[in-house]
Amino acid sequence: MSSVQAAKRILRKEMKNRLLAMSKEQILIESEQLTQKLLATAAYKESKRIAVYLSMSEEVQTHGILKNIFSAGKVCFIPRYETVTNSMEMLRLHSMEDIQTLEVTKWEVRQPAENDERENALENGGLDLVIVPGLAFTLSGQRLGRGKGYYDTFLQRCSTVVGKAPNTIALSFTDQIVDSIPTEGHDYIIDSVLTP
Repeated sequence: MSSVQAAKRILRKEMKNRLLAMSKEQILIESEQLTQKLLATAAYKESKRIAVYLSMSEEVQTHGILKNIFSAGKVCFIPRYETVTNSMEMLRLHSMEDIQTLEVTKWEVRQPAENDERENALENGGLDLVIVPGLAFTLSGQRLGRGKGYYDTFLQRCSTVVGKAPNTIALSFTDQIVDSIPTEGHDYIIDSVLTP
């Protein structure tokens, strides 16, 4: 294990503890503030095809963002994580009700089943905007994920397959902002990090 990987592992543990220490009320308040900030950005307003994660309990909650995507007539894509290959696809979500039809993974996250044939964002025009989750962020766009490289790999594939990278925005709780994150060459820099 490299020194960068070791430093990331230590920071991941610290950030997970910070997130676990947040109250449900603080998570909901900051999530609502971040949702309103996101909806006010030009990047969001101008985007037609948006990928957004379905949030776990200790993440910035994305329910309000999903509702706005549908009410604004935008096209929504959500992740399907494939643990065997450590890869991720962004697949079409048709409505808020559609979420209830998705299977629940061992991480308590809903996602399309492996045999669920849905429109794949990279096979049909790409994405305008990707809302990127993470454990820690810097204001300059560095991101610490959960260690599997799903988003780093997917965002690099966007450029290769579609020919252009989507805009990327991370929504960060106040407690997730750090001064620096140990990075490697494959780590993707986020275009914009929003804070409450």
